[in-house]
Amino acid sequence: MSFFIDNWILIAVAFVSGAMLVWPAVSGGGGLGSLKPTEAVMLMNREKAVVVDVCEPAEYAAGHVTGAKNVPLSELEAKLPATVKNKATPVILVCASGMRSNRALAIARKLGYEKVHSLAGGMGAWRSASLPVEKS
Repeated sequence: MSFFIDNWILIAVAFVSGAMLVWPAVSGGGGLGSLKPTEAVMLMNREKAVVVDVCEPAEYAAGHVTGAKNVPLSELEAKLPATVKNKATPVILVCASGMRSNRALAIARKLGYEKVHSLAGGMGAWRSASLPVEKS
């Protein structure tokens, strides 16, 4: 018991730092530039955001956000400027789980896109929210 009393500051620091590490996972994760599916829909409707699916063509054909353009992650740096010409246009990047779209987010920002976002949870979250999926 005296250990806790003598070292209460260290224990408090350890607790706070642990809480800060766990918070992103508890709060829904994502991070900077990630959108929940409902936020993505609002951005698409209000600001005419362009949806870019960074999955491979076979995954894209199996199901994608309605109206999304397919630009595989491996070709994104070369093809995104031709797909979305205005760099001030909002862009929503989507993949199956949200991992590739987070990598694509870094590439798009490097290319100078100002309003680029990643769909948190990817197509899994999109389907879970019962939003429309298109197959090609």
